[in-house]
Amino acid sequence: MGLTSGNDGSDAMKLCVFDLRRGQTEGQELDKILFFNPADLPLPTQLSVIGLSEGLITFTRIFSPDAPCEVIEAEMHSHVFYEAEPDIWMVMVVEKDKESEEIWRADALRRVLKEAHSLFVMFHGSIRSLVDKDSTGGLVRTHLYYFMMDFLSAFEKRSTLEFCCWDFSMGKKFQLPNFRDSLRERGTLQMLTVGREAAIEVQCLVRTLESCAGNTQCFSLTMFQDLLVSTNLSPIDTVNLFTYAILRLTPLALSAGARSWSSSSKGITACNTSAGAVLANYGSVGDQYHNSHDTSPLRNHSHPLARPLQHSKWSKGKDGFLVTDIWGVEVNSLVPKIPTVWLHQTEEKMYLLAYQHRGLTVIILIPVSSVNGEQGVATVKQQILEHASLKMFKVEEKLARGWGGENAYHVSGYRYLLVDGDRCTSRASPPGKVTTLTKESLVALSKLREEIDTEKSKAKWDSEGGEKDLELCIRAKNNAWLIARLTRGKELYMVLEKANETLLYASDAVEKFSDRYCNGSFSLD
Repeated sequence: MGLTSGNDGSDAMKLCVFDLRRGQTEGQELDKILFFNPADLPLPTQLSVIGLSEGLITFTRIFSPDAPCEVIEAEMHSHVFYEAEPDIWMVMVVEKDKESEEIWRADALRRVLKEAHSLFVMFHGSIRSLVDKDSTGGLVRTHLYYFMMDFLSAFEKRSTLEFCCWDFSMGKKFQLPNFRDSLRERGTLQMLTVGREAAIEVQCLVRTLESCAGNTQCFSLTMFQDLLVSTNLSPIDTVNLFTYAILRLTPLALSAGARSWSSSSKGITACNTSAGAVLANYGSVGDQYHNSHDTSPLRNHSHPLARPLQHSKWSKGKDGFLVTDIWGVEVNSLVPKIPTVWLHQTEEKMYLLAYQHRGLTVIILIPVSSVNGEQGVATVKQQILEHASLKMFKVEEKLARGWGGENAYHVSGYRYLLVDGDRCTSRASPPGKVTTLTKESLVALSKLREEIDTEKSKAKWDSEGGEKDLELCIRAKNNAWLIARLTRGKELYMVLEKANETLLYASDAVEKFSDRYCNGSFSLD
């Protein structure tokens, strides 16, 4: 099911980041490359991939100057484009293999690129700002290299006895979003449905957290298990922080990291040796780019480098706050630096505090400019322990009592995905239930969603503007019904296997689902 990453020019997946404002002078073309994976590909091959991508971007702009290029389908490859920032492009080139199970949607792959960029900016600031800080490009290349390699490790298929996020050149397989993920929507929030009494307790907790920060503006995000409970952040900042919490901060993420670390402790030396070989090769590539040691990721150590996506770097402290040394330690001290993030809405740097009690995770953000460094943050933490910890215990107890478990949102007879684009939320059948669907149904649904993606893209750039209602209903070869309905910013995708043969039956099933679980949003009446 994976995409094999090898050492030759026929790698099944290539991912690059480049700056169209750089390397426009003859002989300096390599200067535009900010990141390339696999890093050990020959430079002519890397430049060929980026040169082709740049040519396709320029060519498509002739016909649609206001609509950036998103995907080019060639006979042997799919080229997926994402303009992360003005003139800074991320491109994924995926090899088509008719014999493998890898059937993907271009929009799902673009969401991977968008997620990578959003998380990068949250921790390091914009790519353009890093380019401007160091005209040689060494600073941005260093940050991108380590961040993207850590990010890609989440897609690496490993055996249960392996754990080495750097071993990309040893025949590893990358499991990118494919047809089996057709009932999932990346970049959205999964919400927990709570009762009135629990909602009041949560609201009370949020007010208490705000009071603990005194006169300082405080933001918070509350989660139960892997579901969002409340937030006072902007939608974009909420999605970014929620995504990171799922990856590294929730109880499930912490336990997964601990298991991975424990199972791999005996093989750390071998992993480090392999990592060193890959990084050393990348360093030599960097020297070939610029004929200078200053721009090599291995040699540019003049700036502190945080790697927030590293595995097994977060743990729960005795006081309930999560701790990490990812951001380094204070000068002349062994005390870890306080984690920081950048908010998208305010462009303000914030201290990140995370408190956890059983299934409850509460993330608090405090402006760096509003508190007196470590001492000020310690004061806020003490206030939280004294005035909010009991409330968090009470909220966790109420949420745990009312939670229906991992199958809480299963609807018997239905396999579905519900997306609210305006609120950036989604709800879907539990993964365990989706696995009961046949491959034929999932492949057909993936193709159906690709058609929907195309129609949505056309409507986005339509001169008339506005969203359009859309419905598609298909009878698959295995007699399953595949249904898609879009209306007023909401989307519903559904698979009905072993259903009645008539279209009327399928339509009636959707109506019943809409009336009972969606407040009639998708009803045709």
